[in-house]
Amino acid sequence: MRKRWMFTAIGAAAGGALAYMLKDEDSRKQAVDKAKSLKSNFSSKDDMPVEEAGNPEVSNFDNSKMVSEGSQFGVQYYNELTEKEREILERSNS
Repeated sequence: MRKRWMFTAIGAAAGGALAYMLKDEDSRKQAVDKAKSLKSNFSSKDDMPVEEAGNPEVSNFDNSKMVSEGSQFGVQYYNELTEKEREILERSNS
């Protein structure tokens, strides 16, 4: 019972603080711009470096260590992806 009241009070305080901070048009615009920049930062990090997967070069120490230890996941993933791309290109060209 006590936790429910605590969460309710925290939520109400956070909502009140947010309403107070966003009452101006300028602060709303800043908040929206900040949210968009954070979203773009997270979405850009979701891209996987497929071209580097399974490529044991000296410049990419982590990947070369993984491949030297016997991990074939990156190599297999890269091969499957390029094979799917090749099939799609062949279908579109025929």
